[in-house]
Amino acid sequence: MKSVAMSGSRRASVGKKDAKALRVQSLVPCVLYGGTEQIAFSATEAEFKPLVYTPDVHTVELTIDGVAHKAVLKELQLHPVTDRILHADFLEVGDGKAVTMSLPVKLTGNSAGVKAGGKLTKKMRKLKVRGPIDKMPGEITIDITALDLGQSIRAGEVALDGLTLLDAPSLTVVTIKTTRNVAAAAPVDDKKAAKAKK
Repeated sequence: MKSVAMSGSRRASVGKKDAKALRVQSLVPCVLYGGTEQIAFSATEAEFKPLVYTPDVHTVELTIDGVAHKAVLKELQLHPVTDRILHADFLEVGDGKAVTMSLPVKLTGNSAGVKAGGKLTKKMRKLKVRGPIDKMPGEITIDITALDLGQSIRAGEVALDGLTLLDAPSLTVVTIKTTRNVAAAAPVDDKKAAKAKK
């Protein structure tokens, strides 16, 4: 999994008034928990760009007042109108520590069903998994080469090395739907086959 570097400063005080004052300065109130102590700190909005405005998932090399922490972003509160970041929660992690993350699904291969005229539909863009942070990949790759018309891959069929799936195993991740054109062409093909036999 890729890592993003961020830096922040401890907050002298906490509360709504303090948080509001920070936002006026384009600073985001943050909390780091899961370690030996809970740390209230602030970071500039610009620090969040490579972490938030991307489909990728990252660990965070977080430096607060010169002290390094390895963390993951757990929760982000956005303004309902402007989408500005209002607050962020980080979980401190270490190698071997189990964490829960939603990883993006990446499809590879050229499906047999798509070649036959079917439509590829990705039902789930992320899968929720739990496992050691050092075994956590940046994405879950699914090979769809063998997927034919009308076939699907369910969450429980996805290979997860050293990770535990938290989504329902029966959920469909990707499917190849039969299009109208393919369905309309099928009877014609059957007639051709019958003539060929004669």
